[in-house]
Amino acid sequence: MNITELTVHELQEKLKNKELTVTEITKAYADRINEKEKDIEAFVTTLTDEAIKKAEEIQNKIDAGEINNNLAGIPIGIKDNICTKGIKTTCSSRMLENFIAPYDATVMEKINNENMINLGKLNMDEFAMGSSTEYSYFKKTKNPWNLSKVPGGSSGGSAAAVAADMVPWAIRLRYRRVN
Repeated sequence: MNITELTVHELQEKLKNKELTVTEITKAYADRINEKEKDIEAFVTTLTDEAIKKAEEIQNKIDAGEINNNLAGIPIGIKDNICTKGIKTTCSSRMLENFIAPYDATVMEKINNENMINLGKLNMDEFAMGSSTEYSYFKKTKNPWNLSKVPGGSSGGSAAAVAADMVPWAIRLRYRRVN
């Protein structure tokens, strides 16, 4: 069984049935990121070491009966325009390359409350102003199915990370103008 090829639902079932641990799942994704990131370039910031440490903490709480929600321990990737407290949030821009968010966006508060595991911040077109993920200050994300192609969208890092099985799913934020 290749853990990184399982759906989120399958991961939840395997955790519930104690066929896998949160730590095993997180380590499988960390290994996959270490294997594929150099080719795909989906991440601006990887958090694999932090994710493994958090996985161990969450697994201990699950074992102690302190956590029992369905999303606990499920890894996720976060688009780099979503503020994550204490972690670089660059919007893939040189202007923000050293910006450390002083607070969590509401979606991150909800993810943290569910005890999900952040594997890292995903590349995007600078300030989400593009449609190919070629216009990041840091790197050009590649399509994992054909490295000579782009993944498309301003959320190309999110799309590529999911397609390359580096994350089981990803959160992306799209801005809309409200009239």
